[in-house]
Amino acid sequence: MQSRAPEVRSYLTGLQQRITDACAQVDGTPFRVDAWRKDPGEPLRGSGTTMILEEGRVFERAGCGFSHVTGTRLPPSATQHRPELVGAAFEAMGVSLVFHPRNPYVPTVHMNVRMLAALPVDAEPVYWFGGGMDLTPYYGFDDDAVHFHAACRDALAPFGADKYPRFKAWCDDYFFLKHRNEPRGVGGIFFDDHFEAGFDASFAMLRSVGDAFLGAYLPILQRRAATESGARERRWQLLRRGRYVEFNLVWDRGTHFGLQSGGRTESILMSMPPHASWSYQQQPDPGSPEDELLRRFVVRKDWL
Repeated sequence: MQSRAPEVRSYLTGLQQRITDACAQVDGTPFRVDAWRKDPGEPLRGSGTTMILEEGRVFERAGCGFSHVTGTRLPPSATQHRPELVGAAFEAMGVSLVFHPRNPYVPTVHMNVRMLAALPVDAEPVYWFGGGMDLTPYYGFDDDAVHFHAACRDALAPFGADKYPRFKAWCDDYFFLKHRNEPRGVGGIFFDDHFEAGFDASFAMLRSVGDAFLGAYLPILQRRAATESGARERRWQLLRRGRYVEFNLVWDRGTHFGLQSGGRTESILMSMPPHASWSYQQQPDPGSPEDELLRRFVVRKDWL
């Protein structure tokens, strides 16, 4: 079987450029472009481009990375559900982004689309796709959550009525801080190890999710970015960002995959917020907007 990797790579690099171009225009600040390559003696071989905007007018930190790497042995995080592929070489590529806005009324957003190919010695390559997007607000607005979930639903609709309910539930399960018994935010969609309908249909679904991102997030950003805020909102934003850090370091399979496989640490950890805080048993005042976030938004809920 001829490798399909070149066409996936072409789509992903184009997606990265489209997203960063649009967000740079909104912010008025260009992304720094950091092209990197892994040395032949390292555990992984390959290259990528990290594009990052820091201390902008709208974004405190916005990172969008593309990577394309190969390795001699799949890491444990990639084979925990596929024991037959333990020890296989692999090829992986993807675009991953996390945008941490400056204004506490604008949610943090995450999106990732990726392809992984296991390369067994005596068999054809085994492909699978993964990805999704999710929204993490600091202050809750029903219309933001509904808009985001509607965009996710519409991106998946051409591929079957079952996809949005399945992938929404998967997102709720995955982006969940088990040690705190709370969701990371209002969710979105998440899928992994996906190859149900073959390469062409799975790749088309991946493209539909990637292409939906700007329409899902930019309208929310544009209607909240100028909202007046002060020290109280900033303190709450930093506390909630601490939860984001906890999830990424403790539970996220993508972070674990990158670190276990010898990936580029700076690119893997670009998803971290530039500032975060922790406070012992901090609880919001009953009836406050911060309390409403926890009661009505950081819960498992059918937003549509």
